[in-house]
Amino acid sequence: MALEWVVLGYAAAAEAIMVILLTMPGLDALRKGLIAVTRNLLKPFLSIIPFCLFLLMDIYWKYETRPSCDGDSCTPSEHLRHQKSIMKSQRNALLIASALVFYWILYSVTHLVVKIEQLNQRVERLKNKD
Repeated sequence: MALEWVVLGYAAAAEAIMVILLTMPGLDALRKGLIAVTRNLLKPFLSIIPFCLFLLMDIYWKYETRPSCDGDSCTPSEHLRHQKSIMKSQRNALLIASALVFYWILYSVTHLVVKIEQLNQRVERLKNKD
């Protein structure tokens, strides 16, 4: 089960790196290639959405079936294991949220950068026309 979280973490990191590279000023020479790569990766990265939903359902199922540890009903080691399980679930939910937010930001930034490039080309054509 840990492999799923590693894959999701790498996907979120790749999305964050692409967003940083697309928005970083001074990379105009690389921007066209980066735009092409990012646009080609947006469709495969769309699979992150159902993957995140599956992992979110997994967290919910683990939360619902987790034995409760109230008061003196459990030993200190069981109580510690229960707290660790809660912390891992919260960490994993944060990873899911970050992957989804980074995908949305990457999609939006890529769309805006493509629009800006098209507008710049239109301005150049109009300047050359006059």
